[in-house]
Amino acid sequence: MGTPAELERYEQRFRRAGLPLFIEDFSPTHDIFTRATPVLVLVFLAEMIGATDLNWPVWQNVLAALVGLAVLVGGFGLLNGVRGRPFWSLPTRFGIPELAVFVLLPALLPLVQGQVRQALGVAAGNLVFVGVVYVVVGYGLIATTYWGLRRLVGEFASSVASLVRALPLLLVFSLVLFVNTEMWQVFAGMPIEFILLSVIAFTLLSTLFLLIRLPKELDEIERDAGSGPPLRRIQRVNLSIGLVVRQWMQVLVVSAGVGLFFVAFGMIGISESIYENWGISPGGWSYSIDLLGHPLLISASLVKVASGIANFTGLYYSIALLTDATYRTEFLDHLSAELRDLFTARAEYLELRRTTSAAQVSQSPSGPMAK
Repeated sequence: MGTPAELERYEQRFRRAGLPLFIEDFSPTHDIFTRATPVLVLVFLAEMIGATDLNWPVWQNVLAALVGLAVLVGGFGLLNGVRGRPFWSLPTRFGIPELAVFVLLPALLPLVQGQVRQALGVAAGNLVFVGVVYVVVGYGLIATTYWGLRRLVGEFASSVASLVRALPLLLVFSLVLFVNTEMWQVFAGMPIEFILLSVIAFTLLSTLFLLIRLPKELDEIERDAGSGPPLRRIQRVNLSIGLVVRQWMQVLVVSAGVGLFFVAFGMIGISESIYENWGISPGGWSYSIDLLGHPLLISASLVKVASGIANFTGLYYSIALLTDATYRTEFLDHLSAELRDLFTARAEYLELRRTTSAAQVSQSPSGPMAK
């Protein structure tokens, strides 16, 4: 017969793998917002600054902050009384009433001063913060990222090998782009904000492609594993998010490697005279380094161009992970083995829960074994 400790070990394994929704009876009240209670309380107390005003003297701001703190603590204390808890106790669970107080009560502080727009901003900000907490904690993004980073560090050698295998194909078109005058003119004159926006846009595009392909891949992996009942939709979403984060990290390694390669290549191959012949400015900053009597020039324009090429390369590689046979096998083989283990653990976990529940029912006074 299973024990609560054995069930907890399985549930802890799912959390560490960034799959908290594999846990049965996982609820926002008990498992998401309750785990985030310290952060919610800290933000809640910090919002007492909504009672202050920069135009007031210091003593008046201190007094207003203390009054605001009293209002916030008193509001939650009254809620504790309504919920049958001691006045000064921290919430043991965050349900709809607690979340409503968290969102609306701090907005009353600027509203009392007639600052309606600020009050609406505080309420909207708190509502967005609650949504972020729900997504980050509920879908295990912190655990998923930590798990992915741990795997990335543990498999650094294979990540470098993956980069080395990827470089020949990636550099076929990347080198042509890099020594292209028009490419330098485009990226060298592009504001940094635009380059960051292009990185975000390409990341979203590659993620969209992955999400389109993921359902088919997950069906095949789940069918091959053949363990336990089919995943629920919310569990598939949780698993998909974990796979997206995993892919992001692998693409990041390849993109960073390509970007560093082109910075080094540009320092060696693109001299100051070439900048002048192409009509390219070095940008806001540039440094010249002498190596064996040969000047190496690193500039803002070079970093921008290398970043742009790395961005294109990352998009190509992220698509190739699921379409090119070589990359696809390398990416999915390790993934399939890990997911089979998790599916097997989930089947064992569900069976353990079933036998534990059946044993508890049979031993209860009203159960079938009662005399």
